[in-house]
Amino acid sequence: MAVQGLSTDEVQQIRESLAAGRKPRVVFTEAAGQVAGQLGQVVELTDPEQSEEFVVVRFGRDELPFSPADVAVAPKGAGRRPAAEPKPEPEPEVAAPAVPEFVLDTPRVPAPRREEPKVEQQAEPRPAKRAVKAAKPKTPAGLTVTLAYAEGEWTVAAQQGAKALARPYVVKPAEALRMVALVDVPGVQEAVEQILGAERAEAEQQAEKLRAELAEIEARLAELREAR
Repeated sequence: MAVQGLSTDEVQQIRESLAAGRKPRVVFTEAAGQVAGQLGQVVELTDPEQSEEFVVVRFGRDELPFSPADVAVAPKGAGRRPAAEPKPEPEPEVAAPAVPEFVLDTPRVPAPRREEPKVEQQAEPRPAKRAVKAAKPKTPAGLTVTLAYAEGEWTVAAQQGAKALARPYVVKPAEALRMVALVDVPGVQEAVEQILGAERAEAEQQAEKLRAELAEIEARLAELREAR
């Protein structure tokens, strides 16, 4: 059965173990290539946003980064050597009864030397080093500047990605017109000029109305002064 890589919960558990000073043991999966099935220890978790290979594993003398799919949590008891079985004691050899030899007729043959069997130790193959992938630089989030008109006011806001750099604040109509002039789109400029023209006409009507009301108030005040 193929060994699955680390889940999100297992990565969080490893992060907590490292924070407590422990180095969890892991086993390499088939996705790790020729080191599959070998054991290692997690020594560090780098930033996953910088590279997908953020699990730094020590095996042998090497410390190399791997992705969560390359390793899995090692089963309990993995890597421990089984207790050596006791060797059976050799049975005592029974000496054969001595038979007298006729020295003159039987040549003396030297006893053959007993050579001890040589035990060859096979060096364990060292896992090949994996090429460390260069971390891709993060591109900055997009910047959006919005000029809006609502309820007789012009506002400007700025946002980069999901972060608001400047909340909507009020600007003067002349400033809004200058901002729109930077955008060489005739339809947009005409729409802004129509809005400003409508506001100008409404302001003039209000001014005329206020001047008429002020004239009535001044006339009334003059009548009251004459009545003294």
